[in-house]
Amino acid sequence: MRLVPQGWIKAAELTSAVGAAVLGAGAALLLPIEWRAHAPVLLLAGAAVHGAGMTLKYCLEARSGAPAWWAQGLFVLCWAGLALLASRLWIAAAAGR
Repeated sequence: MRLVPQGWIKAAELTSAVGAAVLGAGAALLLPIEWRAHAPVLLLAGAAVHGAGMTLKYCLEARSGAPAWWAQGLFVLCWAGLALLASRLWIAAAAGR
């Protein structure tokens, strides 16, 4: 029986932590009026990425062998979504919104 490589479990933990950080940023942004419009997107993205990371971590720890194709795809989607969110916020900040 093969175990899941530790790198995948660490990647799932990192994904979960980043999701929790984005969720926290969204919660913190509920207060400043000029950033309030971005808070719902940050809260949803943070909750989704954190939940996906935690789910994948537990799935990987319970499974033997390499991660499934959908798990690898979910990692890519989470990080791509965070990159798009960061781009959106950067553009909004540059435009003064």
